[in-house]
Amino acid sequence: MTTALATFGNGCFWCTEAVFAKLKGVQSVTPGFSGGHIKNPAYREVISGRTGHAEVVHITYDSSIVSYQKLLEVFFATHDPTTLNRQGNDVGTQYRSAIFYHNHSQRELSKEMIGLLTRKNIFQNPIVTEVSEFQAFYPAEDYHHNYFELNPQEPYCNFVIKPKLKKFQNSFQQDLHKEL
Repeated sequence: MTTALATFGNGCFWCTEAVFAKLKGVQSVTPGFSGGHIKNPAYREVISGRTGHAEVVHITYDSSIVSYQKLLEVFFATHDPTTLNRQGNDVGTQYRSAIFYHNHSQRELSKEMIGLLTRKNIFQNPIVTEVSEFQAFYPAEDYHHNYFELNPQEPYCNFVIKPKLKKFQNSFQQDLHKEL
């Protein structure tokens, strides 16, 4: 087993965690914060927009089962990387599209993917995904972990996360390790 890390910000971490947790080769998905200027921020501080952090997921994965390239494909397929500081009704810098690369290879693959998607005109508007070197990750408070699994009847889960999971399942069925 070859363990690696990936850190992505693509909107609400409840949605992102629910998606990546279903992918073969993913060992763990932890919601939290990266890209800001204070240490150990609390959720209430991050959502104020004053800490500079993005809501992210910190993914531990087996790179012999799932490639970083596949993680990038899922990342770009499950959010809108063309909206600056927003995903749907979630607005603010904490919801920005961001890749926090852990090594040179991840940086290059991320830039190549953005270039490919741009050349193929996959999105109607320009991609605004931030690609930055990983500096630190701060786990979110416990009640954010496995939020969708623990709160499936919450309105946000029903109206935002469930449709996103359905779309993900339809597009990446062969890559799932769990039934949705």
